[in-house]
Amino acid sequence: MYMVIIKKLFIIIIVLFSTNAFANKCTSSFSKSFSISSDVGFGNQYKKSLFNNFKKHGVCIVEKSKGHPTRLGQESLRFEVKSGDCGYNKGWDDCKKDRERHELSGNRHSDGEYWYAWSIYLPKDFKNIYPTKLAMGQFHQSKGHVVWMFQNADGGYFVDNQVYGRTSGTDSILNQEEMLGRWNDILINANWTDKKIGFFRVWVNGKLAFKYNGPTKSKGKKVYQKFGVYRSFMSRYKAFKSADSESVLVPGQVVYFDEVRTGKSCSNLKLEQLGYVCKDLLSNFN
Repeated sequence: MYMVIIKKLFIIIIVLFSTNAFANKCTSSFSKSFSISSDVGFGNQYKKSLFNNFKKHGVCIVEKSKGHPTRLGQESLRFEVKSGDCGYNKGWDDCKKDRERHELSGNRHSDGEYWYAWSIYLPKDFKNIYPTKLAMGQFHQSKGHVVWMFQNADGGYFVDNQVYGRTSGTDSILNQEEMLGRWNDILINANWTDKKIGFFRVWVNGKLAFKYNGPTKSKGKKVYQKFGVYRSFMSRYKAFKSADSESVLVPGQVVYFDEVRTGKSCSNLKLEQLGYVCKDLLSNFN
């Protein structure tokens, strides 16, 4: 009996230590590929996008108990980009290409059907930086161009179709007021293919907001998810604000993500935890 109690206490101590050690980690303590906390998401492995010069404040696992918003559970991911936060790796340099970012990149996926979910939260004091472009989620191709982006533009959340290497259409799925100070649940069902049988569907808070049929990527390319804060063409904002653009600092931005999930089927995402039923979601686009 005594040994059983000792073992139980030992397990509790290990669990508490592991939770507390992980809860406040920033990506500066991560290396190469890693899984995010199960409280925050599941179904994918991630790595820092542009590893070099990735700042400590870039993305952190934060806690509800310390005043941070969470969609479900006790933890969420907090992304932050400050003026000058540009990273680089072999073959790409944000600093030289008028860009700033802190993003995580997921595993590469071959042809076939996949499901993705995330919840996103913008603080009430979030600053829009239009006409600089802001992406808060994208699907990119290995050794190829981006195919789908989720842009903030001049406010809100827009699906940006770039399957053919350029924007061929943008569709609003949320306005800015709907995003500030509240969580929004994003669900995506994609069939990755260069054929006409492809599709890309987006639900927002349980309602179908966007659907597309046709090729969703280029031939022979694998697709991977990226999410966080990615700002392009910083000089546009600076020029828009002042003729003396060199003196202008682009405002910093904070975005929270939670319940980031990936699976091969809707049921894999366990959406009932968020209040949704796959059968109901699938019935509203037929």
